Amino acid sequence: MTVTIHTEWIKLQDFLKFCGAVQTGGEAKLLIQDGAVSVNGEVCTMRGKKLHGGETVSLDGKTWQVVANAD
Repeated sequence: MTVTIHTEWIKLQDFLKFCGAVQTGGEAKLLIQDGAVSVNGEVCTMRGKKLHGGETVSLDGKTWQVVANAD
């Protein structure tokens, strides 16, 4: 699934909320800290990781492709 962001980048925890993978920032924080989230195929434990267009995020068998459309 592709998710278009309208900025140059978005923080990982904010992306998880934006794409609907989690309900709250607290939930995102716990999942990231527990190593449940992968960015570009590698486990990422940094909540503030900046995601740019072309990157992929995976959680619970679902994958999202980040598309940047910073107009």
